[in-house]
Amino acid sequence: MVPRRADSYGPFLPLLLVGLSLLTWFGFQSWQLVAERQQLEQLTANLQPQIEQANQRRMALDKLALATRQLAGQGNANAGVIVDELRRRGVTINQTPPPPSPAK
Repeated sequence: MVPRRADSYGPFLPLLLVGLSLLTWFGFQSWQLVAERQQLEQLTANLQPQIEQANQRRMALDKLALATRQLAGQGNANAGVIVDELRRRGVTINQTPPPPSPAK
């Protein structure tokens, strides 16, 4: 059996330091995540007017495309050319525009 030295501390101090460092690291990471979430919420709130404006413009364009399609259905040649060109480019014209999405 090997005699213990008087300056030996055992496993308590290293385990305590590891535990404190892990607790500090997890606390810092949690604080950082909360701060980033708040920044993201602020950015989303700042973009909300632009999103609403884009939705309004999209609805206006959908109404215009629907009116153009109706004109083409009534025999307007120019409207027919526009509708054919839109179809060729992959743009679909819905019969009814989608309802506006509710704001959060």
